[in-house]
Amino acid sequence: MVADGAQRQAGTEMAGEGGSPDRLAQEFVHFAVEAGVLRFGEFKTKAGRMSPYFFNAGLFDDGAKMGRLAEFYAKALIASGIEFDMVFGPAYKGIPLAATVAVELARQGRNVPFAYNRKEAKDHGEGGTLVGAPLQGRVLIVDDVMSAGTAARESIALIRAAGAVPHAMAIALDRQEKATENGRDVDHSAVQYVRGQLGMQVCTIAKLADLLHYLQERGGSDMGAHHERVLAYRQRYGV
Repeated sequence: MVADGAQRQAGTEMAGEGGSPDRLAQEFVHFAVEAGVLRFGEFKTKAGRMSPYFFNAGLFDDGAKMGRLAEFYAKALIASGIEFDMVFGPAYKGIPLAATVAVELARQGRNVPFAYNRKEAKDHGEGGTLVGAPLQGRVLIVDDVMSAGTAARESIALIRAAGAVPHAMAIALDRQEKATENGRDVDHSAVQYVRGQLGMQVCTIAKLADLLHYLQERGGSDMGAHHERVLAYRQRYGV
């Protein structure tokens, strides 16, 4: 399984840059575009940049889309070879992601517990901010994308406070662009920060390189018209 994960990682890195495309990533990009989750135009990011594309996982808004999304996460995780003992979903988008990914992993023969956090602590019932299975062992954090890595740091603090190990992250799309710190661009992305500075493994279903390959392959269509703008954005902000 580790060897398969290494092959998948290499394929994803090359996608859209002259190498063989990663099939799972290409299928996911197509799915996200068809579902209206991956859109093109002009969108302002949290960093204040004008991006020619926008990925909004909140638009995976029915049972069929969520089920397919969870299948992509599960396949990417199994191919990655990353080991973990449970799944954690940070509020709010990570909550349905963690639940559906746990269901899909169980369907594929890997049953693991899951938990999530509330933004506001309850003072009645079981109380606290954590819901679900007790946080323990090696924890996989499931989220949609990483921008500045702020949500990741918050989840890591919660997991460590519970005595568990924040071991890995799984995200749908790696934008492969410079993160911002104190309003300034830095030379690393949020994913690179989590890997290099926090020492965690990161599993991604697709990357910006995969999106570029997808657009390049559709050069004669409406989709192909977006390739130049997305490529220019990566050349300016990419890592």
